[in-house]
Amino acid sequence: MDFFEQMEARIPVGGVRTRFAPSPTGYMHIGNLRTALYTWLIARSNGGTFILRIEDTDQGRYVEGAVDVIYNTMSRCGLTHDEGPDVGGPVGPYIQSERRDLYGKYAELLVRRGGAYHCFCQKQDEEPAEGKAIVKHVCACPSLSEAEVRARIDAGEPYVIRQRIPQEGSTTFHDASFGDITVDNSELEDQILLKSDGLPTYNFANVIDDHLMGITHVVRGSEYLSSAPKYNLLYEAFGWDIPTYVHCSPVMRDAQHKMSKRHGDPSFEDLIAQGFLTEAVINYVALLGWSPRGELSEREFFTLDELAEVFDIGGISKSPAVFDIVKLRWMNAEYIKKLDPEAFYAMAEPWLRQAISNPAIDLRAVSTLIQPRCEILSEIPEKVDFLQALPEYDPAMYVHKKSKTNLENSLASLEAAVPMLEAQEDWSNDALYAALSELAQNLGVKNSVVLWPVRVAVSGRQSTPGGATDLCALLGKEEALSRLRSGIELLRSL
Repeated sequence: MDFFEQMEARIPVGGVRTRFAPSPTGYMHIGNLRTALYTWLIARSNGGTFILRIEDTDQGRYVEGAVDVIYNTMSRCGLTHDEGPDVGGPVGPYIQSERRDLYGKYAELLVRRGGAYHCFCQKQDEEPAEGKAIVKHVCACPSLSEAEVRARIDAGEPYVIRQRIPQEGSTTFHDASFGDITVDNSELEDQILLKSDGLPTYNFANVIDDHLMGITHVVRGSEYLSSAPKYNLLYEAFGWDIPTYVHCSPVMRDAQHKMSKRHGDPSFEDLIAQGFLTEAVINYVALLGWSPRGELSEREFFTLDELAEVFDIGGISKSPAVFDIVKLRWMNAEYIKKLDPEAFYAMAEPWLRQAISNPAIDLRAVSTLIQPRCEILSEIPEKVDFLQALPEYDPAMYVHKKSKTNLENSLASLEAAVPMLEAQEDWSNDALYAALSELAQNLGVKNSVVLWPVRVAVSGRQSTPGGATDLCALLGKEEALSRLRSGIELLRSL
């Protein structure tokens, strides 16, 4: 059994096998996360195997520590892999740079089979960037005899190995999202497969690794649609089965622009740092370009396990998906509301302590108030920092048309509230609300005419987590009364 037969014998047979193959470039952008998620869901929904492969042959883009970012992100998101660099498997290594010797052997095999040739042209050691117009490489190298090629190699002349694209006819490939796509071979470039340093190009390494790992479904961005015919020709030249392609349209910042880290668009790590919940992000990303079908078509909330049950490739859209941070914030708020209060407090406590150091303030009580009013965790400090110290505020805040309060009746309410509250022994929220409600009745006004100015005086805010008596109870009697007296002084000074 020769080398190639041994490699073929290792390939698992039967069942769905998918892979997520990120480059270690430092962070996980939303498009990467969606690819990982869809790839994982295809495997799990079909009872298949999910593989993590690290594609690190582009050393110019390698970022130290980026592999750990990949592992941590996948683990945090629940996208567990069955095979990979850290867990092993039957078709390793699972790090591309550790497979370097394979690519040269398969490139030479392809040359012998007529699907590639040695090219000695200089300054041609790079692939054209995806999406860029292709300038056809034309040279005499494809017609060199085997003896001429061997002589030039023996002489130490540098070379690359290029794919030999047929000059005539067309190549058709099928994509699960976009259907059949046909490309004239005359439009395809004799792409470089093996660079002069012996490292493979992205396109070639993908084909070799996907075949040798038994990958049945390849999920990637639609920007690679133009590469698919070249992939197919490689598979055909080797005599290998072609996997199912699943090309996903891009995730857009707006109607014209793709999301980009350099334009300030958030990565997964950025969203988590801002206080988005992992479960909410996964749920939202799943719906960026995919929709459940049938009776679930209107449903928006899914756990990861539920997604694995209902996900199907047919629900993937061909249209670009726009990343809507407002929609994500809304979804995140819904997830926060559904959290067990203790679970929410565990998440909120570090953010609360950023704003409140006063040990007299009950942070658990603050957490209870903030939970139904919180969209993302990072907004907690600015929502509650007034509890630590009363900010300066505009007395115009005492005017509220809806509650029919103005400067005059606000002052009257505060002047009446202070002596009544000074005599109040029970400083609980319920007791305070009952007392202030009774005061409003005695003054012959609506509750809001008393409660609104109290709320402004103790918070210096128009919007607060909780009402006037919630805040008074949190602040304690001494601090609340001090703030009410300051409010009276402010209004009297006008």
